[in-house]
Amino acid sequence: MPLIQIDGPQLEIEKKRDLVKRITDVAMDVYKIEHITILIRENTAENVGVNGQLIADMHKEH
Repeated sequence: MPLIQIDGPQLEIEKKRDLVKRITDVAMDVYKIEHITILIRENTAENVGVNGQLIADMHKEH
């Protein structure tokens, strides 16, 4: 069974439901199977760095 992992910012539960539904529908269509697992891992801006700088710090600059 395919496992799809999503790493991103925190989302409201309704947006998570929508995301899981849409990705599952596409994956089921492509794989032609009915068992798709989606794992959402939420990361705060203070736990993610881009180009040597925390996203939280990048937001402070703007």
